Amino acid sequence: MEQNFGLEVLSIREPGGNTISEKIRELLLDAANQRITPRTEALLYAAARSQVVEEVINPALMDGKIVVADRYMDSTIAYQGYGRGLDIKFLQELNQLCTGGLKPHLTLLLDLSSEEAWQRRKKETPDRLEKEGLAFQEKVRQGYLILAEQKKERIKVLDARQQPEKLLHQAMKCLDEILTLHRK
Repeated sequence: MEQNFGLEVLSIREPGGNTISEKIRELLLDAANQRITPRTEALLYAAARSQVVEEVINPALMDGKIVVADRYMDSTIAYQGYGRGLDIKFLQELNQLCTGGLKPHLTLLLDLSSEEAWQRRKKETPDRLEKEGLAFQEKVRQGYLILAEQKKERIKVLDARQQPEKLLHQAMKCLDEILTLHRK
């Protein structure tokens, strides 16, 4: 745990964050598992999310902690909805079911062109989703941008081409605004 803004912060990754969700993560991202169908993929992400919400996130929130996750329910809409072409309404209902309706107060979308993101990661071994290629990644990016347009009050788009210090400053400003709002 870290101390930020005088509050305890729990940082998790998704999928992951606990033993069961980490095992599901391994299955989902293993490049050898190319035959996972889009619906199965969505259900596995939902299962990992459900487990981490019940086992980690809800208890942390009940203890008054701030939870920061690198991904959450919008990822399902972007990847499995816009990227894979699954029905958005089905995925929204799945998110509702697996989270018990728990939604973030703030989502920071670090936007970067698919080409530049690919260039930044080219020295890394690509996981199963990264192996889908630029066309898939661009569909996902556009999906995130559509979500950001639809949910402007919650999703803040930050230009990830900036220097890291400037990007961090903007992210902290967004976080400070939401914390100030919720302290009132």
